[in-house]
Amino acid sequence: MKIQRIGSRPSGKGPTEYFTGTVRIDPLNEPPEPARVAMALVTFEPGARTAWHTHPYGQTLIVTTGAGWVQREGDTKENIYPGDVIYFEQNEKHWHGATATTAMSHIAVQEKENGSPVEWMEQVNDEDYKS
Repeated sequence: MKIQRIGSRPSGKGPTEYFTGTVRIDPLNEPPEPARVAMALVTFEPGARTAWHTHPYGQTLIVTTGAGWVQREGDTKENIYPGDVIYFEQNEKHWHGATATTAMSHIAVQEKENGSPVEWMEQVNDEDYKS
């Protein structure tokens, strides 16, 4: 058994190559191999969002606070709120983030393949984000 105490893992900033706006990432767990599941609490300030991306085994988001948007390629963006649980299919291209006026936090749960849980793609441009 391993207990990770609050404050034992520092918060990090969402890297600008993968995020637009101010994003904070608080790691929740990252067990050693052969475990593949990783979790993080991700907080997006108003207007902040991920770039387009996919996950080799899919991704589950659990919205904890605020209001946000999610969109998968080819569909319109959807509103998300606290208590909503969103599942993106394996290799489904998508993005997620806060609305233009309200911050949003979610717990992200995904599995790693060859050490990585994500494949990053192009940024979501302002026109698409606001549409």
